[in-house]
Amino acid sequence: MFKNSPNDVLRVREALKLASLNNMMCSVFGKIYDLDSFNLETEELMKLIDEGYELFGMLNWSDHFSWSAKFNPQRIKYRCSELVPKVNRFRKISRSDMIAVLWEMIFRGTDAVAVLVEWILARMVLHPDAQSKVQVEKDSVVRRSRAVTESDISEMIYLSAVVKEVLRLHPPGALLSWSRLAITDTTVDGYHVPAGTTAMVNMWVITRDAYVWADPLRFKPKRFMNNAHSDVYFSVLGSDTRLTPFGFGRRSFPGKTLGLTTVTFWVSTLLHEFEFEPNSNVDLSEVLKLSCEMTYPLMVKIRSRRATSN
Repeated sequence: MFKNSPNDVLRVREALKLASLNNMMCSVFGKIYDLDSFNLETEELMKLIDEGYELFGMLNWSDHFSWSAKFNPQRIKYRCSELVPKVNRFRKISRSDMIAVLWEMIFRGTDAVAVLVEWILARMVLHPDAQSKVQVEKDSVVRRSRAVTESDISEMIYLSAVVKEVLRLHPPGALLSWSRLAITDTTVDGYHVPAGTTAMVNMWVITRDAYVWADPLRFKPKRFMNNAHSDVYFSVLGSDTRLTPFGFGRRSFPGKTLGLTTVTFWVSTLLHEFEFEPNSNVDLSEVLKLSCEMTYPLMVKIRSRRATSN
């Protein structure tokens, strides 16, 4: 799919979402699609996922202004009622199983992986020195004579630091890491929180807090390395509350290890096979839907690395 990109210009998000959907469908249902040709089922699935994410991330005004419910200006409940039967046609399973599987793996897996990889590639385009360091590291581990394998990833220390730094600057679930419900009236830092209030930890703000991170707005992967030859010492899987993009404790995202492994392997493979250059100015503006994604989808020029190597 990347190799067939016309004029070597790639719409990154579109390609990544199709690849991520294919990966999740293979994992969940054992089904693989040909992404280099048009497929009606793939198109329909992508439309369902896109609409599902739009609905999940949409602010429902009737939740805050009950009097507006009778006008139903956004038609959210109607659209949800129309969407569920369409999704259910693809797999005849119980309602509870359908929700668990589709939400945690198909919906979440498809979008979150694509969004994070797009952010990483955007940073690689904006910081060609970092892209070069990743590729030099990769060439020392893998050489250009073969493809990257999952067993190679543990030796790519700088790549792991890059992934963590992008998770810090652009956490996909900026407001959804730790959603909690106050069961009694309480006070937090002088603020009255009545019972029934839903509280969300703003990971986006924490990762930009100068009291938590030195020079927080600067893209600096080496902050996650003890030195140039050490292992990456910082875990993003929940043991350090300064950066927990997948949540914390028993309610953390169950697919966090799979998701992080998939993202790291995909980025490793892409940067091993291709060099990425900007097709136009890269705009890092963000829009918060269900995930925090780039407002303007990334467009890049790609050039094969291994095909031109000696």
